[in-house]
Amino acid sequence: MYDVIVIGGGPAGMTAALYALRNGKTALVIEKAGFGGQITHSPKVENYPGTYSMSGNEFADRTLDQILRQGADIEIETVSGIRCESGRKVVFTEEGGEYEGRTVVIATGVKHRMLGLEGEDELVGEGISFCAVCDGDFYAGRKVCVAGGGNSALQEAILLSEKCSEVVMLQDLDFFTGEGRLQDVLFSRSNVKKHTGVRITGLVTEDGALRGVNVTSKSGSEFISCDGLFVAIGLIPENGPFKELADLNAWGYFDSDERCLTKTPGIFVAGDCRSKGVRQLATAVADGATAALAACRYINENC
Repeated sequence: MYDVIVIGGGPAGMTAALYALRNGKTALVIEKAGFGGQITHSPKVENYPGTYSMSGNEFADRTLDQILRQGADIEIETVSGIRCESGRKVVFTEEGGEYEGRTVVIATGVKHRMLGLEGEDELVGEGISFCAVCDGDFYAGRKVCVAGGGNSALQEAILLSEKCSEVVMLQDLDFFTGEGRLQDVLFSRSNVKKHTGVRITGLVTEDGALRGVNVTSKSGSEFISCDGLFVAIGLIPENGPFKELADLNAWGYFDSDERCLTKTPGIFVAGDCRSKGVRQLATAVADGATAALAACRYINENC
């Protein structure tokens, strides 16, 4: 039996394992795909304290190596549920695995909603981005497009408008759904243009680099040149298998505050899967530490 089972191998999950191990606990990390989560889409990370510049993959590789050196076990499987049995938690997977733990940290992260275009996956981190705070500096003085029209898209565009020569908003609805005050701030800027009722139908590349997008509207088709495309059309949490053990909010995120607690004793949540205002590498790592320390206290007091 493990002291702590971590579901998810992103920054929050690996940090949770690290803090558990450093507190003398045993830890298993179960990850369904690749370690690192969304940060691996960032070719350069320059806003993490103590590190001038690194790629998201470098961060993921170093952190994975760190927890393995500390004694973590890992399994590449897809968790399908958790069963609570007389003081223990049994984590079971689609592959048929069952793992027993005294506590569980759920750090399943989120998926970015994609446009569903041919070649989109290959351009992530190479012309397509999701985070202006993370990647905006790479497009300083250049032209970018932003797909979306809600608060997240408007906030991303405001940040980009302070760095980029031109920001083009592409909204598939006939109106922007974000707050009026954000629209007032953004569309008062001379380097921002907006298009409503347009759908991005294709990505145009040259020598493997993004050069623009094809869009269609009621008036026809059009090519819009750009050096980068920021996609801000929503995030998708994958918390459904755990909804009986941890309350979800209206958007499917775990309804938990910075303490990372749930309604089920011994089960904790961490990272982007949790309801929060800021989703950054630093906040994911902070959640992982908080959840792991809470799990260690639970073990010391109850097990």
